[in-house]
Amino acid sequence: MSRSRGGTQQKRTKGKVLGYGLAGALALTALGPQAFAAPGVAARDGGPAPSVRQAQFARAAEEFRVPQSVLMAVSYRQTRWEDHDGRPSTSGAYNVMGLTRVLPGDVLRPSAQERLAHLDLSGDPAVMKRFDAARAPLAEPPVDTAEPRLHTLDQAAGLIGAPVDAVRDDAGQSIRAGAALLARYQRAATGSLPVDPGAWYPAVARYSQAPDARGADAFAERVFDSVRSGERRVTDDGQSLALPADPGVKPAAPATAAPSAGTAAPECPAGLPCDLKPADPNNYNVATRPDGGFDIRQIVLHDTEGSYESAIKTFQDPKSSASTHYVVKDDGSLVTQVVATKDEAYHAGNKSVNMHALGVEHVGFAMKQGSWYGEPLYDASARLVTYLADRFSIPLDREHVLGHDEVPGPLDGYVAGQHWDPGPFWDWNHYMTLLGSRNCPGRGMPEAGQAVEVVPSFTPRTTTYYDPATKVRTTFDQPVNFGYLYASPSTDAAPLADPYLGTQIATEGPNWANKVVAGGRYVVADRQGEWTAIWYGGQKAWFHNPGGRFTSPVAGSPAPVVLKAKGPEPVPVYGRSYPEDAAYAGTGVPVQGNNSAALTKYAIPAGQAYVAAGGPVAGDYYYGGTTLGTLVKGDRTFYPIRYNHRIAWVRAADVQQLTPAG
Repeated sequence: MSRSRGGTQQKRTKGKVLGYGLAGALALTALGPQAFAAPGVAARDGGPAPSVRQAQFARAAEEFRVPQSVLMAVSYRQTRWEDHDGRPSTSGAYNVMGLTRVLPGDVLRPSAQERLAHLDLSGDPAVMKRFDAARAPLAEPPVDTAEPRLHTLDQAAGLIGAPVDAVRDDAGQSIRAGAALLARYQRAATGSLPVDPGAWYPAVARYSQAPDARGADAFAERVFDSVRSGERRVTDDGQSLALPADPGVKPAAPATAAPSAGTAAPECPAGLPCDLKPADPNNYNVATRPDGGFDIRQIVLHDTEGSYESAIKTFQDPKSSASTHYVVKDDGSLVTQVVATKDEAYHAGNKSVNMHALGVEHVGFAMKQGSWYGEPLYDASARLVTYLADRFSIPLDREHVLGHDEVPGPLDGYVAGQHWDPGPFWDWNHYMTLLGSRNCPGRGMPEAGQAVEVVPSFTPRTTTYYDPATKVRTTFDQPVNFGYLYASPSTDAAPLADPYLGTQIATEGPNWANKVVAGGRYVVADRQGEWTAIWYGGQKAWFHNPGGRFTSPVAGSPAPVVLKAKGPEPVPVYGRSYPEDAAYAGTGVPVQGNNSAALTKYAIPAGQAYVAAGGPVAGDYYYGGTTLGTLVKGDRTFYPIRYNHRIAWVRAADVQQLTPAG
């Protein structure tokens, strides 16, 4: 879900925007030297001494008699040892140990307009016309901030006699508090503090705060995977940490209860805690995917910007016209299936995408300054997506695993208002690594005509947060997943613009015209010094790329398919892939309104080239509902392409393949 869809405008103030899971306005104002250059780039100071945090783990482990491997593995599986400068995750977790603190005033209460943007997501204009906004479920159920699992930071701070603010803001105090809480849980479970790391299974499981044994066991198993295999990384603030492998550790037996006999089984991988809570039948189309040529091609990731309970309630309300296939809880403790994979869920706001995609929602409480996703959520999501990709033969790349922000508007009137979740704080680089599909930057500048994957680093950039309630601005460093684009090779040049967005402030959150997100594949248009240009949205888009560090050649088998205009005229670009009018004849399905309409402000001029985001597909339209419908397939074929920040389509008859350079 997200806060904007076709025809719904973002709430703006001058130079600021409401969005990206924040309750106030967020302007992304400058990037550090490890990311694409932006207006007003300033060098970032080096981080603390690289051994400080490792020593803090050692001292806390000794002080509270917790095996250091267990303490470090718990932290790694919560935050990957990041302190996030003391800011909360999207669900209220803080600092290195992921301790939680959620107060009533911390949680965003979406406006009626924002809530409406979560609904009516069929992406089919014929269906959307029947949506009655006056009857839509606009009330957002409150988050129960009194739950003990949302206050582990307070409890842990009390155990070490430290102020809550210190545990929230200081990495060393967070580690001490987390160690004290683990020791408290272990004593409660076994009455002792054993030396054997494997004996700490009950404490680790309880630390997850999962509401049931299956979720707790899933977290504990991930932690002990790290204990056995070891972990090593450098954090965003320059801390170098290592957890040596200890393959001989044997954790205590899990406490998971067997599912009740006769319980309907969700479509999930073994070992991932899953349940089934069906959406209302009015909120999706019954289908037979992938049978009968009705294939599943993509997986689209969303965030709920609200609680788990709210998301489930929305999908079960027949007036919402919204659904998804899966909902992943913020703590990774549960994955809920709400629509069968065979059926077409209403999740992406684009009929052609909905027909051939699976939707995966990720829960966040929409904390007012929530700016990162927790590791348990990434882990659970990656396991689910890997399973789905394997089952339906979906390539694990960024042209097939998309964010909702990469789904196009189907017609002119929907482009400017399309969604932009899961937002700039979703770490695509890390997520694709969990999927086993991460490209590494190449060496040397790419050449014109070469197909590349653009890979901006997920490192801190200066970010400005504006709270409209208090009218207070706060500036801090925050990692984001994109780089800035310019009309010419200079940070003094005009930021790239988009004809559907009109006049935009370069650093506004939803101004996706001048931002390229990690993982997109493009054709290099030019190079000049340390700058690289790509063909992007019908334009030449420049970004700072010293030594080629932010591009990775698209290589391997099969080779990338690169497309250009077949003739001298610009090629139309489409926001959906419907069949030709004649294909509807004799099917009983009416020809859809504006059936063959292109996006009139987009085109591919002669001489430009774009990477295909999959093979050619027949135009199709599924006329469905609460019973099996009719799939109309045409003779006209389309190529999906990475056009700008989003995916789009071109007719196969309008383009020809080009052999990429390199």
